[in-house]
Amino acid sequence: MKTIVILTGAGISAESGVKTFRGSNGLWNNYRIEEVASPIAWERDPELVLEFYNQRRKQLFEVSPNTAHHALAKLEKKFDTEIITQNVDDLHERAGSKNILHLHGELKKARSTIDPSLVYELKDWPLNIGDQCEKGSQLRPHIVWFGEAVPAIMDAIQIVKKADIFIVIGTSMVVYPAAGLINYVSNEAKKYLIDPNAEEVSGIKNLTVIRKNAGEGVPKLVEELLEMGEL
Repeated sequence: MKTIVILTGAGISAESGVKTFRGSNGLWNNYRIEEVASPIAWERDPELVLEFYNQRRKQLFEVSPNTAHHALAKLEKKFDTEIITQNVDDLHERAGSKNILHLHGELKKARSTIDPSLVYELKDWPLNIGDQCEKGSQLRPHIVWFGEAVPAIMDAIQIVKKADIFIVIGTSMVVYPAAGLINYVSNEAKKYLIDPNAEEVSGIKNLTVIRKNAGEGVPKLVEELLEMGEL
């Protein structure tokens, strides 16, 4: 069975109405995003950080997967399919995809501040000061913040090495981590980039650029791959 590996970014979630909470001037409520999404911000003002993520989480409970998410779930019928996402939402899961690696964490989860292995599913959107893990420490968003390492990147590298087909959706292949991961895909693998604002990418073999929104480009490509099957 052929292996399809998919890397998704903000572009696929945007079509479900997921906002970035970053205005045209790079601010959220007059704060730079880095000022509310970093370990320093957490030490300085944890309540502000929790409010930022509470707003994002509240919105996530109000949106649904779109046609692109649902189309990707169909690939599991004929292919060994793995999704690597830079998004912190759960729209891939809710659309029915099973094998998903979240590079930057998950918005609907919280973790202990003293034991990172203690991770909890949130049933509602608020996470407040005083919410504690079983060891009595404050819970923080289960998110990779600016200035923190990306623990899942090594797992992502191993996944893309197996790809017979590699698809990038809604994120640029000229910025990291996408630019880094593409280097681990074999030259023989077929590669697709779906993004309406895709820039020219040089030096990558077997690459097809599809300048369409995810909602239009992904279902079309998925149908082509399903028709192709194992050919």
